[in-house]
Amino acid sequence: MVDYYYNTSFSLTLKGFDLSPESVFPAFIFATLSYMVILFCNLVLILTIVLNKSLHQPMYLLLLNLPINDLIGSTALFPQVLKEILLDTKTMHFSACVTQAFFIHIYGVGAVFILTAMAYDRYIAICLPLKYTTIMTNSYMMKIITIVWLLNLLLMGVLFILLLRLPRCRSVMTHVYCDNPSLLTLVCANTTINNIYGLFTVAVTQIISNGTILYTYLQILIACFRSKRSDTRAKALQTCATHLIVFLLLECLGLFTIISYRLKNISPHLRRFIGVSTLIFPPTLNPIIYGLKTKDIRNKVIHFFSKTIFPL
Repeated sequence: MVDYYYNTSFSLTLKGFDLSPESVFPAFIFATLSYMVILFCNLVLILTIVLNKSLHQPMYLLLLNLPINDLIGSTALFPQVLKEILLDTKTMHFSACVTQAFFIHIYGVGAVFILTAMAYDRYIAICLPLKYTTIMTNSYMMKIITIVWLLNLLLMGVLFILLLRLPRCRSVMTHVYCDNPSLLTLVCANTTINNIYGLFTVAVTQIISNGTILYTYLQILIACFRSKRSDTRAKALQTCATHLIVFLLLECLGLFTIISYRLKNISPHLRRFIGVSTLIFPPTLNPIIYGLKTKDIRNKVIHFFSKTIFPL
């Protein structure tokens, strides 16, 4: 009789990208450049906010968390992907796999919560402009940021505690990187509690984020159409539209990733592309969008490069 609760190995086998020999170098260059762009853009945004005291305001303190979160997600993914492409190593230690999965999930939930908090900040700024400085103090914003990260760590901590309590009897992963659904496929035990809690975390994050954004944006739209100043209305709508595009991009990629696990007939290459896209496009676009669209940050970045990097 086979003991299905036997923990087969601490070394896991990942599916890999199945690259042909001639496509290994282009794939490695593309992955390296993508990671370098993500690191450069997000670090520039972080340093710009940290090093300029004029940007130590509630809105920018909150924005600072977005590139930090993006770096967490991309750094959890890219070193392992680059190693896999270059060395064609499809093995990974179980503890490293769990660590990667944990931080990837921290990134996903963190991005949703941070964008939700940013929507709330914009709601106060546009709908209650005279009370903004009174409500949105630095200390109040730090409380919001603390709640965002603590709630994220709590939800994901419980998720992975529930995962690690289960015995494994398989060692072949179904994905190119590690996440909770892939790790659950290694388990030969009842995963009902894990599935219920997974759905619970998805429901909590979606109710909080979508509910908050739906309410705040309705209020912002009402306030904009009531405003008699066309320039103020246009600026507010442009800011909110940019934020909404970023949020919808993240939501769509996350939703497609979740659905791809449920569809058995979907192409494995498409599943891998969708999964990796969630960790490439938002971390690349976020600092560019918020760096270029936010006048104060854009001016500080231009000033830094013109005076320090490219002095006349």
